[in-house]
Amino acid sequence: MVLEKFLRPLGPVKFFTPLRFGTTMKTHPVFPFLWRNFAGVSLLVMSVLIAQGGCTGGKKKVGSGVGSDGDFVNGVPLPDRTEGVTFMGGNVDRKKFAPIYFGFDSVTVSDGEQGKVEAVAMALKGGSGSLILAGFTDDRGTPDYNRGLGERRAQAVRESLIRGGVDAMKVQTVSFGSEMPAATGSGEAVWAKNRRAEFGVVR
Repeated sequence: MVLEKFLRPLGPVKFFTPLRFGTTMKTHPVFPFLWRNFAGVSLLVMSVLIAQGGCTGGKKKVGSGVGSDGDFVNGVPLPDRTEGVTFMGGNVDRKKFAPIYFGFDSVTVSDGEQGKVEAVAMALKGGSGSLILAGFTDDRGTPDYNRGLGERRAQAVRESLIRGGVDAMKVQTVSFGSEMPAATGSGEAVWAKNRRAEFGVVR
């Protein structure tokens, strides 16, 4: 052991022998040993410090980094959730604007739907209200996948609104996945109505 190698010359002397009245660096039993073995003791101290750094330096900070909590979308932060306000709340108008529809497994706002987004942007820029965007999917896919897909659709519409001049802090997003379908049944005609993002205007 390296530590044993350096401490053995001390014999029975206690390393932390207290300083008494009249004790000097020359007469204290530890100081001559440290002076004779300065290089070795320095190497021992450096080894201990390096070992400690290796044990702690590789740990990641929990929650560190942008986006760790899901509140950032393409670099644009989401606003804080307004207390007491939900998409299904009585103070939210979900019928004011037409939904935005998406292709199968797509999160792209098509050219044909851009006109709807622009109309909403114009209305929001002229007022002080805020908006909740809800993303939906058809019933194909797992619940977890559909919830994520619905969120990405809501985020895509949000980004389009922001590019249209809407204040980012006015627009929140939520996803319901395949829950709350606009149409029931199966087949493309039904699925197409459920692949959507809806606008909820907070009164």
